[in-house]
Amino acid sequence: MMPKPATATRFTGTYPGRPDKVQDARRAVARHLAGCPALDDAVLITSELASNAVLHSASRGEFFTVRAELHADYVWVETEDLGGPWRSRGDDRPHGLDVVEALTGPDGWGTEPTSDGGRVVWARLDLAAGE
Repeated sequence: MMPKPATATRFTGTYPGRPDKVQDARRAVARHLAGCPALDDAVLITSELASNAVLHSASRGEFFTVRAELHADYVWVETEDLGGPWRSRGDDRPHGLDVVEALTGPDGWGTEPTSDGGRVVWARLDLAAGE
């Protein structure tokens, strides 16, 4: 079991907006959160948010940024993209944000615009007491 940090530890990485770079973001977050009890869920969320940035935003072909923070009682993961209209698939299958919501609950994720027209999509995973 990983000891809980007294203060948050933070990872930030910026990647080219290509699908093959999502795996690099996943690996970096996995290294940063090694030993965290929510590691698998945080890596899956990173994958979904980074994929959305590359596939459904103006970051495609440009760049996106991933941040992960480990706090004493929760993990925070976010992806910042270049904004633009979301490209929806229009079918009834669950997709990235459905997966994120299944892991975090309906109030455990959200989106916020940035001052320069971009978008931050964030997710919070609470750590169970005693982990």
